[in-house]
Amino acid sequence: MTMTSDVVANERHYPIPKTCAIVICLDGCEPAYLDVAISEGLMPHLKKLRDAGSESLAHSVIPSFTNPNNMSIATGRPPAVHGICGNYLYEPETGEEVMMNDVRFLRAPTVFSAFYNAGARVAVVTAKDKLRALLGAGLKFDEDRAICFSSEKADQTSLAENGIENASAFMGRPVPEVYSADLSEFVFAAGVKLLKDWAPDIMYLSTTDYIQHKFAPDEQGAKDFYAMFDRYLAELDALGAAIVITADHGMKPKHQADGSPSVIYIQDLLDQWLGEKAARVILPITDPYVVHHGALGSFATAYLPEGADQADIITRLAALPEMRAVLSKKEAVERFELPADRIGNIVLISTENMTIGTSAHRHDLAALKEPLRSHGGLTEQTVPFIVNRKLDLPDAPRLRNFDAFYYALQAAAQ
Repeated sequence: MTMTSDVVANERHYPIPKTCAIVICLDGCEPAYLDVAISEGLMPHLKKLRDAGSESLAHSVIPSFTNPNNMSIATGRPPAVHGICGNYLYEPETGEEVMMNDVRFLRAPTVFSAFYNAGARVAVVTAKDKLRALLGAGLKFDEDRAICFSSEKADQTSLAENGIENASAFMGRPVPEVYSADLSEFVFAAGVKLLKDWAPDIMYLSTTDYIQHKFAPDEQGAKDFYAMFDRYLAELDALGAAIVITADHGMKPKHQADGSPSVIYIQDLLDQWLGEKAARVILPITDPYVVHHGALGSFATAYLPEGADQADIITRLAALPEMRAVLSKKEAVERFELPADRIGNIVLISTENMTIGTSAHRHDLAALKEPLRSHGGLTEQTVPFIVNRKLDLPDAPRLRNFDAFYYALQAAAQ
């Protein structure tokens, strides 16, 4: 690598690494998962890193969903800068609701593309393919300096599209089932193999939160997952990389005592108050993987009809015991650093153990195999932030998960 000065991405300066700088995004990693696993002796290497390195708590961006936070980590900036404010959005100009995983929605370059353009070798491995195009934006795969692929479609990769031919064969592993811990384990294993065999300068490893949706921190499935992660973490650390471990969001139980989901259907309420389909409620958690969450999370945005009394609607919604916060667009943009043209007239955030739905008949809750655990709100904003080197870390809320590459590269430049 021939870089001689700091790399600038979205007005942030990143130092030149002397060793590989790795950020690991543990999807849905509520801090309690690590606390439980460490207390039970299941993560001896992470315990060693916490003791010898640096540890703090950070805040994710709101909504505390996968796409906004992964792209904040990838760009080092909040959604107001990069434009990705959900997994899913409504485009008023077309009247369509669409997945926000197309590169056309991205408004800022990634840290990866900035380092690639400066001459670095860049590797990005994500569990689910919905993020792969966004994370790989700006990378070119014709110079053997960029690799970007997902576990989900590892057998479909090509040199032209991903910088690697058949990543599944490269790994000597079959493509994992999407709804499994194996999908994330493939990411960790790929990180180890790429670090050994391909020697990237900067690498991002992003998992799926299937396990965290399925198991609470004290349940065996979660313990097994974190014990598995610890083994790969030890390998990455032994190879000399500077590593930051953080998460895109936390995870909380969102179900009643009988195991049924705790949900308030806001579209049904607005239909009663304003007339059927006069308003439109959008759930930005929506993605193709409904077995995880049934499209139920703790953040929603609503488009109100022209002439509606917005202040009255906000007052009525805010009075509901299920709501933690109801904000106007202006308030939400300022408080949560969101792009104003991609949210509705109001933003709703539910309480810790409650989710927001549209209409009861639109949610297929039969897909949920366990009591609902989900995210999206303020109660899932606190995430771990651990560095395997000694650094002076601030605390949340000043420390954000999207500071991960800044600190990983500080550590790698030592």
